[in-house]
Amino acid sequence: MRSRERGSSTVLVVAGIGVVLVLLTGALALVSAVAASHRARAAADLAALAAARVVVDGSDARHPCAVAAQVAGRNHAVVTSCAVAGEDVTVTVAAAVSWPGLGPARAQARAGP
Repeated sequence: MRSRERGSSTVLVVAGIGVVLVLLTGALALVSAVAASHRARAAADLAALAAARVVVDGSDARHPCAVAAQVAGRNHAVVTSCAVAGEDVTVTVAAAVSWPGLGPARAQARAGP
């Protein structure tokens, strides 16, 4: 190895490690966003089904949207909108993404007979 090339491998290794760290960070952010999206969809589905059951059964004295909010909360999501039209219930929820700088994942579900 020539004396002027000495240390060039160190620079390449450091650059390679930097690229790997950037790719790993991006992959972790993507995984976090996908997990939050799945959590939001599941929470929206369950909240809409629970609220629709209250509407159809009429047995629960609570408002269907209150039931939807409770079910969404148990699934680590927050109801951002809830609408009851006849026997149909439409619920929109937001679930936090556990990666800094990313907004919440949102999902909407409708349930009824």
